Amino acid sequence: MALSTEEVRRIAALARLRLSPEEETRLAGELSAILDYVRQLEELDVSGVEPMTHALAAGETPFREDAVLPGLSPEEALANAPARAGTCFQVPRIIE
Repeated sequence: MALSTEEVRRIAALARLRLSPEEETRLAGELSAILDYVRQLEELDVSGVEPMTHALAAGETPFREDAVLPGLSPEEALANAPARAGTCFQVPRIIE
């Protein structure tokens, strides 16, 4: 499924992205390739596959064990903050 640059502009507007004409052309090709791949996946017969809630079966997760570790001090956490109020991040007010 080939996307037009107009469709890419519409998607970019919905995502609030500003794209150059070169980016629009490149993304039209990339998004079209993704949609073509999804179309191929739609052709697979998955009628015998049981639905899953997770990509890995229960008990087979390769995640690390939960461990309690010391957290950051307020000074460490706010070291790169552009603005702070005491021990909190200071952000612009957005609701009047």
